[in-house]
Amino acid sequence: PTVQVGDPFTEKKLMEACLELMESERGRKMIYGIQDMGAAGLTCSSVEMSGKGNVGMDLQLNKVPLRETGMSPYEIMLSESQERMFLVAKKGHEREILKTFHKWDLDAVVVGEVTKGHEVAIRNNGSIAGVVPNRPISEEAPVYRRPAKKPSCVMRHASCEEIFATPDAILLKLLSSPNLASKKWVYRQYDQTVGTDTVVLPGSDAAVVRIKGTQKGLAMTTDCNSRYCYLDPRRGAQIAVAEAARNIVCSGGRPLAVTNCLNFGSPENPEVMWQFREAVRGMGEACRLFGTPIVSGNVSFYNESVKTSIYPTPTIGMIGLLEDVERRCTQWFKEAADPIVLLGPDGSERDLGGSEYLKVIHGVVAGDAPRLNLKLEKAVQSVCLEGIRKGWLCSAHDCSEGGLAVALAECCMSGEGLIGATLTLAPSHLFAETQSRIIVTVREGDLQSLLKLAKVKKCPAKAIGKVGGDRLKINDLVDLPVSELEKVWQTGFESSLFGG
Repeated sequence: PTVQVGDPFTEKKLMEACLELMESERGRKMIYGIQDMGAAGLTCSSVEMSGKGNVGMDLQLNKVPLRETGMSPYEIMLSESQERMFLVAKKGHEREILKTFHKWDLDAVVVGEVTKGHEVAIRNNGSIAGVVPNRPISEEAPVYRRPAKKPSCVMRHASCEEIFATPDAILLKLLSSPNLASKKWVYRQYDQTVGTDTVVLPGSDAAVVRIKGTQKGLAMTTDCNSRYCYLDPRRGAQIAVAEAARNIVCSGGRPLAVTNCLNFGSPENPEVMWQFREAVRGMGEACRLFGTPIVSGNVSFYNESVKTSIYPTPTIGMIGLLEDVERRCTQWFKEAADPIVLLGPDGSERDLGGSEYLKVIHGVVAGDAPRLNLKLEKAVQSVCLEGIRKGWLCSAHDCSEGGLAVALAECCMSGEGLIGATLTLAPSHLFAETQSRIIVTVREGDLQSLLKLAKVKKCPAKAIGKVGGDRLKINDLVDLPVSELEKVWQTGFESSLFGG
């Protein structure tokens, strides 16, 4: 079997047709319920909607539009063809609703009706193909209590005696690694400006699109570090949520909601089941703190080979709201002489576990996941967001994989031009992946206002350098032309795929 192929243009038309129906009071009164058709296709949407509505349904499968001939009722009910919605309408308004979808050149047909009871009757050409009780599936599904066991194979991290021996070479090596190198080779193959709504293109912490007809914008990002989740799934999942929120905030948005894609090995393995349980707990704890409900998502199990499972990978997708899209912020440095401020704690070698440094330089995934104080994280994000809204911040970039040295390099080279910086940092700051840190730049006249705000909110903050020149200089540890950094960063991902 092949994976279904999505059609973004048809999906766009479908969303526009649904929004058109629901934007007027009359349209909203015509619709009792609507649900996208995803996993398990028509089965999931019909059973879930009828079960939650405490009613039954009668479906006529011979009326369902099909993309191929000869499909059995079983296949029609379970097909996961994309770009489909399942809608329950007020009786007597069917023609008006169908007219809206047809205007957008979309298939739209009446495939059944709501009935009394708690069953979904499935008919095909007048004959009963099956009757499904909805409540046992939608409301009373069994809960599996699988055995869970903490893995015993996680190693302590390797010696870091060589960490500061050649920081220039280490930084260049990290910037060329597939995880950290620019993904421009991928996203340049797609048009990110369809509809002319994108105001922050790929290359910053979050994409930002405007909401037409308003001053508002939406920021979107995805995050997960599977190495952290392997070492400590609960904390790793918390970090995934925290970093997603940090990325939204760095763009000027307030985190709103989460979707997820939870990827694990076999739940029949007690160690994998423990990873899953801990990751879900950590994700829930962080989402509650940030006030970001999980509105959708999926779980993918049995991702493994004969020898091993994948690392636990609870990927977080987050969306946030900008009240004024003109107050958006990007990660790259803007003007020479702007002070550079670090919001958040100092780096520590204690936070090298699961780091890009250990993986790329020493070839190991080991240690403990970086520490995370969720209250401190929220304070750091609060200072950053308020600074953007007040117009103090010229740039904001979260510090994550690769540590502070990598984040600073990205600030120098990810914009339209290249610009350097000179900084004073302790050596332990360079490659440790200490959490809850954001690099911001301000105008000189706003520096003290920002530091005062940070003090009020109990957020560590200090000036660490200034923007300017054509080199990245960090004490006597790093002194490299930004052009050299940019070259390895721009070519690293493609080189990892095709060599060179």
